[in-house]
Amino acid sequence: MTDSSGDFVLTIDELREVTRYAVEAAQGVVDVFELSQPDDARPRDAIGAAWDFVNGATRSNRQRVAARDAHRAAKEATSEAAACAAQSAGDAAAAAYLHPLAKATQVGHILRAAANAARVAELQAGDDPAAGTASINQAVERATPLLVDVLRRYPDASQGQSRVAQLMAGLDAQLRLAR
Repeated sequence: MTDSSGDFVLTIDELREVTRYAVEAAQGVVDVFELSQPDDARPRDAIGAAWDFVNGATRSNRQRVAARDAHRAAKEATSEAAACAAQSAGDAAAAAYLHPLAKATQVGHILRAAANAARVAELQAGDDPAAGTASINQAVERATPLLVDVLRRYPDASQGQSRVAQLMAGLDAQLRLAR
């Protein structure tokens, strides 16, 4: 289905499902940022903004500002793990603004929070890829049929150079094969 605002239609329920998926991943790692920078509430605020939308609030400037602020916190983080945790939180708030454009870049709104969480798991395990694989497998298990349906409307995620991009591409491939 298409309309004048994009390549297809996304319902509010679908956007809430995408945001729920992202915020569940981010919530699981935000403490890594908070342990590193306990006086910086920006990632936690982004998680709150995402949950507000998931739980019925309208999309608002709150999600956009919180996402941007959490991404700024990621740039200021003192470790890669803290940066990925803050990025995950920002990605969760930004998920509410997934665009109905059939571009691979939009896949990040759906999956990057989980990929960042998987990178946090790797780093906490001494940079062990097995920890990232386990986290990605959990993300696959958390995915609902509705989330997979939304994902399949977009082109495959590009492989990318960074470890987070590689984790996201792996998650994308697994989800497209699921269910």
